[in-house]
Parts: sequence; C-alpha cells; structure tokens
Amino acid sequence: MFLSIFDIFKIGVGPSSSHTMGPMVAAARFLASLRASDFTAHGLRCSLHGSLAFTGKGHATDRAVILGLAGFQAETFDMEAAEAVLAQIYSTQRVELDGLAPLAFHPARDLVFDYERALPGHSNGMILCAVDMAGDVILQETYYSIGGGFVLTEAELGQDMTAPSWRANVPHPFHTATQMIEMAETSGKSISQMKWENELSANSHPELSNGIAGVWEVMTACIDRGLDEGGILPGGLKLRRRAKAIMAQLLEERGQNLTAPHTINDWISVYAMAVNEVNAAGGQVVTAPTNGAAGVIPATIRYYLDHVPTAQPSKVADFLLVAAAVGGLIKQNASISGAEVGCQGEVGSASAMAAAGLCEVLGGTPKQVENAAEIALEHHLGMTCDPIKGLVQAPCIERNGLGAIKAVSAASLALRGDGDHLVSLDACVETMRQTGLDMSNRYKETSLGGLAVNVANC
Repeated sequence: MFLSIFDIFKIGVGPSSSHTMGPMVAAARFLASLRASDFTAHGLRCSLHGSLAFTGKGHATDRAVILGLAGFQAETFDMEAAEAVLAQIYSTQRVELDGLAPLAFHPARDLVFDYERALPGHSNGMILCAVDMAGDVILQETYYSIGGGFVLTEAELGQDMTAPSWRANVPHPFHTATQMIEMAETSGKSISQMKWENELSANSHPELSNGIAGVWEVMTACIDRGLDEGGILPGGLKLRRRAKAIMAQLLEERGQNLTAPHTINDWISVYAMAVNEVNAAGGQVVTAPTNGAAGVIPATIRYYLDHVPTAQPSKVADFLLVAAAVGGLIKQNASISGAEVGCQGEVGSASAMAAAGLCEVLGGTPKQVENAAEIALEHHLGMTCDPIKGLVQAPCIERNGLGAIKAVSAASLALRGDGDHLVSLDACVETMRQTGLDMSNRYKETSLGGLAVNVANC
C-alpha cells in the first residue's frame, strides 16, 4: 500500500473526519449504489454502531448521513445550502434527488443510534438500507469509517482498497521508515524528493503542484478564519472561541515590545486553535491526517513561515510531502483513527508528521527527519480520546496547540543530533499500534471514560 498526499490531506468539513466526513462519504456511496441498481426504492434507513453511536450526536454524524443521502459532498460543502436541505427533510420526512423518486426518510425513526450492537469490522460501523413500499429491505450495505475520511465496505475491509495499481510501481516504494531512510541514502535524495517522484506516478507536474498549493491554501485560510471569528461554539458546552482574543493580546504585546521568549508557544498554539475552532463549528478544514488533529500541521507551517527568519514559502510543498510520507507510514502500519487507538493516532500522528516536515525544510537529513517524527510520536504514546459530550472541542482544541509545540520541539531536538538514536520510528509506530489494541474502548472516542465522564458536560 502506498498512500498519496491527497489521501492523507483531504479537503472536507468538521468536526470529524471519521464521524462526519466518513459517514457523509458512506451515504454518498450508498446513494450511488442505489442509482446503479435495478431496484425501485421507497425509503431509506441507517443505523450507527460503536463509536459512531456513542459520540455521533456530538460529531454531527446524523447530519452528515442525512446530507450525504441528500447528495452533499465534503469537498464542495455549502453550509447555507445544507441547512436549508436539512430543514426541508425534517419537515417533509423525505429525501428528494434528481433521477430518483422521493424517498421516505424520517430522521427520528429511520436514523438509529444503536448503542448495544457493535459491528465486527471496526468501531466506526454503520448500516445503510433501502426499502420498498412494504418496508422490506431491497438493498443493504455495511460501511466502516476507518479514520481520516477513509471509508470501506464490509467486503473491502479485508482488502487493500486504498492502493491502486500505480502505487505498486512507484520508484521509491518504502513501506517502513527504515526502508525510507535506506532508499534516501541509496538514491541521495531527500524524503520530499522521493515522495514527489512517487506522486508523479499518478499526477502530472501541474496537477501535483496545484493540488498541494490548494491544500495549503485551505489550511492557511482556515487559520485566518479562525483568528477572525469569535463567539460561542455550538454543541452545548458553551465553550468560547479563544483564538481571536489570544491573537489580539499577542499583537498588542508585540507592539509594546513586551514579548517574553516563551510566548512563541502561544503563537504556535493560537494558529492551531484557530483551525480547530473552525472545525468544531463545522467549517471547512483539511484532514491532517484527521479533522480532530487538523490544526497541528497548519500551525507548524505558519510558525515556520511567520517566525523563522530563513523560511522560504516555496518549501511548503516539501513540508507537506514529507508530512504525508510519514502519515502514510503510520496509517499503513498502525492507525490514525481515534476510535481505534485513541488520540495518539490523531494528534500524535499529526505531531510526528509536522515534526518531520519542519525538520526537512530547516535543512534536516533524512535520518534527522525520521528522528524528529519519532520524538514527536513517542511523547504522545498512550494518549486517550475522551471528548467531553462527544464534541471535538475539549480537550481537542488545546491538544492541537500542544501537539504543534511538541512538533517544533521535536524537530529542533533532532536537528541538534546527527540522526542516530535509540528508538526508531518503526518501533514507535508499532508501539502505538500495540498500545491501541490494549487500550480500553472507554478511551477510544466513545466518551465513556476520562475527561468525558469527569467533567460536567451540560
């Protein structure tokens, strides 16, 4: 399996890649299957299982499923249009689509949060059905949202559906960090150069350049939007947006020449928090590698561009290529899903990716880049996913800020060494996988343990 940069970085909507984007994708896939079938459907049904049931309401999973069935897609999501369609479906209790007869769908009855029955393939499972006039099921499919917006059917789950044939023929087919370093040393190329050449196996030079530029454009616009918006986040926690006020304080201190050295951490944090406040409000973000960790990489890049004197904007593409290479290794050999391995797989992975990217654009060797990723991931091992009230707000927003700070520190530490170190990135990734297997499901995005039950959430 070789994951493209555009598999790792997807433009979508908040608050969750696995609980919002994934179910929307699954619903759209089911709709496509229905259109391609010979069945005449009268109505639609959906049941959510495992983590999708326990934290689905906080993650807007119900909204995502309904909108997916109504034809919405994450990449082109229009919030205003979505609200209008949702209101219409709740009012008429049916979904109206071009080329299909109106389909009965009563959200309160036909969208079930099944807290009792977990599905065997993954903790993020859902079943979609189409029924005839008598209410008999005529088409049914089980989908699993496996993290980062990736969705597989039950049949696909045991297959390598994320690896089209071109990915088996890339010039640098590294599947572990060890192989990545060996190939870099043999070829004399940087990790970003190898990743670029791999991507050219499927994309033309303009397509790749424009696609990467588009990813960064959405990321940096998300930071700016978050820094410009105040108010209270939706969901019931009454959590106030903080990024705008913190930025105002930082700018005032800078103007008065009152900035303390440690304040750089606040700059890094505020960039990340801005992104995750937009995500928490259901705005457009880039999965990096998930929505819950969407702020770490943009914040680290913004730190590099705005605070490092030698920064070169042209190196943003190199940063993202390296980050995607590391993210692909983690996803392939462990997981980026909070529902599978806890937040070590989300913010931990994002921090490792950001550390690697920053290390390379600061002049790090491939061995130093691998070391940076390992340092960042190692110090997120065991981190649980325990969102209060099932919302991607607390502790998630601040956690992205600290993940970005760790990424910068990890890159800096790696650059102080020669790349030789005791714990390899491969060992760290395998440890994360094993830790996830041993971790109680109470701490895997179910909101059944941790802060989610020890903090009043109303």
